[in-house]
Amino acid sequence: MRAVLQRVTSACVRVDGRVIGEIGRGLLVFAGVEKGDGDEDVAYVAGKVSDLRIFEDAAGKMNLSIREVAGAVLVVSQFTLCGDCRRGRRPSFDDAESPAEAKGMYERLIDALRARNVTVETGEFQADMAVELINDGPVTMLLDSRRRW
Repeated sequence: MRAVLQRVTSACVRVDGRVIGEIGRGLLVFAGVEKGDGDEDVAYVAGKVSDLRIFEDAAGKMNLSIREVAGAVLVVSQFTLCGDCRRGRRPSFDDAESPAEAKGMYERLIDALRARNVTVETGEFQADMAVELINDGPVTMLLDSRRRW
């Protein structure tokens, strides 16, 4: 599972012009599911999202997690994170999981974050979404559950 985390002061996602998910201070998480991803991958990403210390403390150091700042997470599915751009000029999406399987993994990620007492808003799986954000810092992190050691 791949994820891009962006620390934001606000973010929202719209489908057909209407807001379906919106947060203030927190993390915008774009999540892509690859073939072969399982519960361990979901647990890894959920753990990192909930516990990664990328919010500043009173001394200006990145020492606080999303839970410690009482922030929220906006999770947006994004299969294009699984694109392979190494050859040619058109990305290959052969490594992306099928939509039916990916939706279940995406929903398990959301459930895993909520189980960790994280406030979660979501996009709409497989929808054409417009995402707005104000990146705070900017702070952007990449996660890949297959590159965890």
